[in-house]
Amino acid sequence: MGKYVKEFFSHLDVLAMFVLSMLSMLGFIDSFFRSYVWLVFLSGVVTYITSEYMTHRFLFHMKPPKHPLFLKFMKRIHYDHHEFPDDLKLLFLPIWYSFPQMVAVSLVVGLISNSTYGFAMFTGLSLALLYYEWVHYVAHRPIKPKTAFGKWMKKVHLWHHFKNEHYWFGVTNPTLDYMMGTFKDEREVEKSETARKL
Repeated sequence: MGKYVKEFFSHLDVLAMFVLSMLSMLGFIDSFFRSYVWLVFLSGVVTYITSEYMTHRFLFHMKPPKHPLFLKFMKRIHYDHHEFPDDLKLLFLPIWYSFPQMVAVSLVVGLISNSTYGFAMFTGLSLALLYYEWVHYVAHRPIKPKTAFGKWMKKVHLWHHFKNEHYWFGVTNPTLDYMMGTFKDEREVEKSETARKL
C-alpha cells in the first residue's frame, strides 16, 4: 500500500491541494473547538459531495461541445478519462479547475461571515476533494480496499466506466444516485457502446 500512497501524493495537483488544505486549517486553528466552525467545515464537505455528483452527471457527461476550445477542456476534464481510464495523467482533477471554484465559494462565506468561516469552508471542500481523489484513484489502481463499502464503491465506479456511463455518478458514495434515480441494479442495465468514448 505504501507505494500507492507515494504514487498518489507524487501528483502535483494532489500534493498542492493537500498543502493548501493544511495551510487553510491554520486560518481557523484559534477557533478549532467552536462548534459553529465545524458546522461550516461539514457544510464544505457536503457541498463538495453534492457538486461531485452534479458536476459529474451534468457537466462532465454533457454532449460534446462544438467549440474546439471547450471540447479540448472537456476532453481533459473527463472525456479522455473514460477513453483511457488507467492513465494517471487523466485521473486527477487539475488544480486549475478545482482551486478557483473552492476559493470563490470560501470567499463568499468569508465575506458574509468572517475569514475564520471562510477558511473552515475551504478546508472542508479541499479535504473532501482529496478524499474523492483517493477513492477515485483506488478504483482505477490494482488496490483492494479494506472495507466492504470501499470494495463495493470501487465495483460501482467501474460499472460506470465499463458497463454504462449513464448511471452510478457518485464516486465516493451513492446517496445522490439513489435520490436522483441513477443507481440501478447492474444486472438490469444494458452495456453501453459509448461508455469508453463519450
